[in-house]
Amino acid sequence: MSWQRGPVAASTIATQLGIPRSTVYHLLTTLLEHRFVVHLRGERRWGLGTAAFELAGGYARQEPLARVGHQVVADLVDQVGESAHLAVMSGRDVLYIVDERAPRRPVLVADVGVRLPAHLTASGRAMLAAMPQKQVRALYPDASSFADRTGRGPKKPRELRSVLDEIRSGGLASENGEVSVGMRSVGMPVLDHAGWPAAAIAVTWSEDRPQDEDRMRGLLEVAAAEIRRRISGS
Repeated sequence: MSWQRGPVAASTIATQLGIPRSTVYHLLTTLLEHRFVVHLRGERRWGLGTAAFELAGGYARQEPLARVGHQVVADLVDQVGESAHLAVMSGRDVLYIVDERAPRRPVLVADVGVRLPAHLTASGRAMLAAMPQKQVRALYPDASSFADRTGRGPKKPRELRSVLDEIRSGGLASENGEVSVGMRSVGMPVLDHAGWPAAAIAVTWSEDRPQDEDRMRGLLEVAAAEIRRRISGS
C-alpha cells in the first residue's frame, strides 16, 4: 500500500499481488486487528494504519544507527576479544540492532532483532540512567513492570533507582548473570546532539574470563563517542 497515493480497494491489492481476493481479505483482517491497516468502510478501501507508520519510523531511526555502528562495534570486538553489540530502547525492552561475535566465544541471546528487558541488560541500564528520572518512572511505575530472567536484578522501582544512581555515579552500566547466568556485561550510552540516549554499546563475556573493566570503560567511551560523532555529522 505504501506505493499508492491513497487508500486502495481489496480487489486492486489482489490484482497487484496475483492472489485470490478471499486471501487478501483474510490478510487484511489480520493486519487490521494489529493496526497495520485501516478499513474505510464507506469507501470500501484500505489504507496504512498507525502500526505501519510506527514500524517505518522505527526502521528509519534504527537503520542508519546500525549502518554507522556496525564497524565501530566490530572494531571494539577486535580490541577486547569479546562479543559486543549495539541496542536501542523499545518501550521497556532493548532491541539489538548490531551484534558482533568474537571468535570462540559463547553464543549469546543478544542477537540482532532480539528484545530483552532493559532493566536487566547493561545496554538498557546505560540508556535508562541517561534518561530523565520522570521518564524512567513512567516506564516502571510499579513492580508489575519488571520482567525476570534469572531471578536476579531489580524487581521494584526503588531497586531500579538504586541501580541507576550507581551507574550515574560511576559512569559505567553493568549486569552480572541477570540476562544469562555465568555472563557479565558492561555498557555505555550513545547520546545524540540533544543529550538523549539514542542507543547503547555493550560488551559481554563469560565470568570465567575476567576482564580489565577500567580498560573496557575507556574503549566503550571511545566507541560511543565515535558513533555519536557519526550520527550527528560532527
